[in-house]
Amino acid sequence: MYFISGVELIGTVAFAVTGALVAIEKNLDYYGIAFFSAVTAVGGGIVRDMMINKDLSTALENPVYVILSLISAIFVIVFYKKINKLNNIIQFFDAVGLAAFTAIGAEVAVKNNLDMPFVVVTLSLLTGTGGGILRDVFAIKIPFVFKKEIYAVASIIGAICFIFIYLYLGNTIALYSCFGITLIIRLICIKKDIHLKKVSKV
Repeated sequence: MYFISGVELIGTVAFAVTGALVAIEKNLDYYGIAFFSAVTAVGGGIVRDMMINKDLSTALENPVYVILSLISAIFVIVFYKKINKLNNIIQFFDAVGLAAFTAIGAEVAVKNNLDMPFVVVTLSLLTGTGGGILRDVFAIKIPFVFKKEIYAVASIIGAICFIFIYLYLGNTIALYSCFGITLIIRLICIKKDIHLKKVSKV
């Protein structure tokens, strides 16, 4: 679990950075930047915990992730001009975050005895993409996951793989496999610029 925990921290930073960048693009003040940063980083986990009736969300129970997102927001404010040029690096770490949170969402499901396939996939997807969706809704824009690249689909495929591997090889291997599969799919789609088809309006 130490590796996944480390990756989760990296993912938290990456998501927080993307939230802060969107806030700056929308010309928000420092509070707005901090809010967007935190929502993007922990929003998905909070929604997940609400759905499973957890007494206290993990993000509140262990505030290190919120604190880390606020530190990330400050970092973006100070170094915005330099960070804004590192789009490829941010995309990579965002992919790492998506993979980590997808795997963690699946693990939360089975640890809470919610091992029905649809529930596992739903909680994985919410954990991996929920923060970004909330960020974009607050920014009054169509969420990124609905219109750009293979993002949510990578999370779904990773969660499905988790389910099958968990049944035969147990939690640990399923966790790392889910992480690896989701990450590989996402990185390939970024590299090859692969998107889901849209309906032609012509």
